[in-house]
Amino acid sequence: MRGHIRKRGSNSYELKYDAGREGGRRRTRYKNVKGSRREAQTELNRLLAQVADGGHVDPHRLSVGAYLCERVAHWRAMNTISPKTEQGYNELLKNQILPHLGTVPLQKLTARDIENWHATLLSRGRKGPSGRPGQGGVSPRTVAHAHRVLNKALREAVRHELVLRNVCTAQRAPKVVPVEMHILSLAQVKEFPTALDGHELAAPAVTALFCGLRRGEILALRWGNIDFMAKLLKVRESLEQTRAGLRFKPPKSRAGVRDVALPDIVIKVLHGQRQRLLERRLLLGQGKLGDSDLVFPAWDGSPQGPEAFSAAWARFAQERGLGVTFHELRHTHASQLIDAGVPLPEIAHRLGHSSPAITLSTYAHLFKKDDSKAAKAINDALGGNHGV
Repeated sequence: MRGHIRKRGSNSYELKYDAGREGGRRRTRYKNVKGSRREAQTELNRLLAQVADGGHVDPHRLSVGAYLCERVAHWRAMNTISPKTEQGYNELLKNQILPHLGTVPLQKLTARDIENWHATLLSRGRKGPSGRPGQGGVSPRTVAHAHRVLNKALREAVRHELVLRNVCTAQRAPKVVPVEMHILSLAQVKEFPTALDGHELAAPAVTALFCGLRRGEILALRWGNIDFMAKLLKVRESLEQTRAGLRFKPPKSRAGVRDVALPDIVIKVLHGQRQRLLERRLLLGQGKLGDSDLVFPAWDGSPQGPEAFSAAWARFAQERGLGVTFHELRHTHASQLIDAGVPLPEIAHRLGHSSPAITLSTYAHLFKKDDSKAAKAINDALGGNHGV
């Protein structure tokens, strides 16, 4: 490998070096260095060593902000993230990443920069009404989300030989304290169908509580996905809300596509829901229900917006003193299965988790009440008992 040093000023040098061949052509690269000639020689030696080891990346002026914006657009174009996820990423870019790291050259980003960025976000990363930062700190969870986006992009930068290493692996995100999970008591679960009887939210809430479905899966449920004879509910879609509007999509993972056995209480509630919708459609002149019609639609038969639905549930739950979010009905269902001693793989399947390990990590605190359940869950996750 060959290289040359040329003096450019009183304390500036230009490095010219051979960066190998590409497509049969020799690649010559240049870099300006400030300092003494000895420092310039040290830098040239380092660059030549990188080329010799195959670890060299071409110098460029690409900034962190420009690179991340390009990556998010690329992920969406390749359909590796959903519109909802893209929206979340862009919010993190706008509020937590670009104002602090956006102008930093990608190749000059250091672990110290990441550490300082975390500290800034935690102390004064929140924006005020004027949109300016410094209105207090954001939560460790928000910092972790922003860190995860940057980490994902830097992993690809290493793979594409834009940077030598991912500095996010050297400086981890701050630890996130899990949010306390609220679940209904056994007495509340027993009284739940009667307590909600007659309310518009009763049918979707009972289905969520006794089937463990996610909000988006509930709102995307169609009558063609319910087999009353076989007592099965088929999860095939989820409803997502983005700035562009509502969107039906496949469940969040392959395991999310599943058949859920229906308990008798849910079958009864769904029959009642179907009768109510038929009476409503008669009033609106909409005719009979088809397989593609939604089980829990808005008044006119259109999809319900997930955010408005959750807000309606929050008001209702507060009025009734339930003390749980709609998603915590799913957590309550999981706790029921754990208390009943249902094998962990079966719980994971019913909840649509991609592996029993996810179920175990999400609900670890529920197993702590009885340590024997934790041992049984581990045995189930491993496929049975393993002698020593």
